[in-house]
Amino acid sequence: MTISKNIYKSVLEAYEYLSDEARKKIDMKKELCYKKCPRIKEIDEELNMTGIKISKAIIYANKDEKLKYIDEIKNITEKLKKEKKLLMEQNGFAKNYFDDVYSCKKCKDTGFINNKKCECFKQKLINKAYDMSNIAEIIKTENFENFSLDYYSKEIDEKNGDSPYGNMRLIMRRCSLFIEEFDEKFKNLVFYGNPGLGKTFLCRSIAKELLDKGKIVLYVTAFGLLEMFEKEKFNKDNQDVNKEILDLAKEADLLIIDDLGTEFISSFSITELFDIINSRILNKKSTIISTNLYPEELTKNYSSRIVSRLYGNYEMIKFFGSDIRIMKKL
Repeated sequence: MTISKNIYKSVLEAYEYLSDEARKKIDMKKELCYKKCPRIKEIDEELNMTGIKISKAIIYANKDEKLKYIDEIKNITEKLKKEKKLLMEQNGFAKNYFDDVYSCKKCKDTGFINNKKCECFKQKLINKAYDMSNIAEIIKTENFENFSLDYYSKEIDEKNGDSPYGNMRLIMRRCSLFIEEFDEKFKNLVFYGNPGLGKTFLCRSIAKELLDKGKIVLYVTAFGLLEMFEKEKFNKDNQDVNKEILDLAKEADLLIIDDLGTEFISSFSITELFDIINSRILNKKSTIISTNLYPEELTKNYSSRIVSRLYGNYEMIKFFGSDIRIMKKL
């Protein structure tokens, strides 16, 4: 569950391929553009010489001449750009004629913006490191479109004051609101209740919706998260790459920790889990946690610091009813 050097290398190679493909497409588009309007080619050639002209001015001209010459070059450059823009419009070329070749317009398929990893690079790293292709297959079926309320009883549960059906309808609304307000409101959710009630299904459904919106989503089980902690601490050969994925767990737009309580709970795991949870709260990065543990069990198994963060900063959402997985087999 860690980012190996091979995985990191494969992501970089993927960007090399994307960049090469983008360059080929741009060259083809330029050829069509130049053929239709040769003057645009002349302008591009003149603009390409701008850097050389400025370099010569810096090297050979005296101070006063240098500033004057550079200003003249800048003025000519602006005029050329305006002329090119006008010619592109007159010849029927769209404003983003060259930009639409990129799969990511932010970094233009380089993976980096000002030497910092682009969001698309981080997501590709997550996808590779966690075999997200498997998750991608799962969310093709486990999503809101395929979620059915038919398995939830409409009989009122006296203990909870509602029916499983009514409760799940409310939960679905809260999930929809979480997605709709994701960019405006900082929220965290804890799904808790017995196994087989749809907690994991809804986690994956939310993941799909936000992935479709271009968000960086990291979905990991509690056991997988603990494995990351251990490898980062004890695997000295890959300390840097192990640390990187844990950094991504802190930076992702949404972190989903599934099946909290199934991991081996120790003072080490509790400390590391608190660090992730607390860091994301401080940085206002949303987290969803699913668990079969009830609040009193969470209090017994985890430190008071973790429990206080959950109660103070998360919406506790209770699932109740009959095990759907058993019902589907009947």
